[in-house]
Amino acid sequence: MSGAVSAGGSDTEAAHRAVELAARASYGRLVAILASRSHDVAAAEDALGDAFAAALSQWPTSGVPDGPEAWLVATARRRLSDRDRRARVADGAADSLAYAATFVDVTSQSPLHVRGGHAAFPDRRLGLLFACAHPGVDAGVRTPLMLQVVLGVDVETIASAFLVAPVAMAQRLVRAKRKLRDAGIPFTIPEPEELLPRLAAVLEAIYAAFGTGWDAVAGGDARRVDLAEEAIWLGRLTVDALPEEAEARGLLALMLYCHARRSARSDASRAGASAGLRSGAYVPLTDQDPSQWSMPLIGEAEATLMSAARLLSPGRFQLEAAIQSAHLSPAFGRPRDWAAIVALYDALIAYAPTVGALVSRAAALGEASGAAAGLGASDAIPRDVAATYQPWWALRAHLLARLGRNAEAREAYQRAAGLTLAPSIRDFLLARRDALEGID
Repeated sequence: MSGAVSAGGSDTEAAHRAVELAARASYGRLVAILASRSHDVAAAEDALGDAFAAALSQWPTSGVPDGPEAWLVATARRRLSDRDRRARVADGAADSLAYAATFVDVTSQSPLHVRGGHAAFPDRRLGLLFACAHPGVDAGVRTPLMLQVVLGVDVETIASAFLVAPVAMAQRLVRAKRKLRDAGIPFTIPEPEELLPRLAAVLEAIYAAFGTGWDAVAGGDARRVDLAEEAIWLGRLTVDALPEEAEARGLLALMLYCHARRSARSDASRAGASAGLRSGAYVPLTDQDPSQWSMPLIGEAEATLMSAARLLSPGRFQLEAAIQSAHLSPAFGRPRDWAAIVALYDALIAYAPTVGALVSRAAALGEASGAAAGLGASDAIPRDVAATYQPWWALRAHLLARLGRNAEAREAYQRAAGLTLAPSIRDFLLARRDALEGID
């Protein structure tokens, strides 16, 4: 194989890097490919796990193959065959031939398809997303199932996002996979009449995946950063599949707006110098340098949102995208219109009165009408809902400091810092707290 490397310590490192890259970039896609035939997600995951273990054992001596994904699929398929898993579902000859044609022969030097310089399989994740949104799967576990199966997010991360113990989340996922297997649900894009009832769940899962990657940029697990780009890719596939669905376009626009300012969220030269923070300091949106935002992505987001608006079917994601657009007005040399942002949040809350939307509206109101108004709106949010929500404490601390209530602000900053897992955000909040020491 031309991709093989010579024996030695570096070979093991290269093999481990290749396995890690395949797991990070392709786990969900590989599970989708394997499950497309067996209809058994758990069996596909088990076989893929065995294939990764085999790669860690063999690649240091045999060399990393030119098509790592093809090697993993072929090995996992052999595991499935050995366990006689394929006997669960009868495969027609035409189906077998269709799937066989989609894979690279691991002995071949010619990749089937190249995207971004790497051999890649046709992306079947969209079909798997819609399969996981099947009415037979409990609504409360659809998004977690998609995150784990399609994008390979670990159970601990999913459990944290849904405020559930990891053991409980793992049990829910196992039950859901068993239900998928026993029902023989096909992992293909459903018939047209079945797509729309499942679309909302699919969009929620894509957005949750994007949020996981977005949080990682702020200082969480760097291995999940690529999830944001994967989510955008899935958003594009969804728009292609359902071009007349405004909310699919709205979600894509929302993700593009956010991703456009990814590089500006961490900036040691500005935030670090002013607050004494370590390299890679977190920079909040209102302090970001617009020149660091991606104008091509902003332009694409604007065009996507306009195309959604022309479909005359407003919804939550379009409103969230419109809010992001208003926040990015400094990119065009215009100040933010905080009153307009408050009005957009009012409209959003009518669709989705989430704690996140309520806190963000309070923050915008604090800018539009003063800190006292913002604090009043923040205090109006039920404490049992807000008490464990880190942005609520961060906003409360900011508004209290603006009102000169520094002792209360320090306590709120401390609470906010204790509720975040991102080191850069924790440093930012603690620096704000420390700046108020001795000022009462």
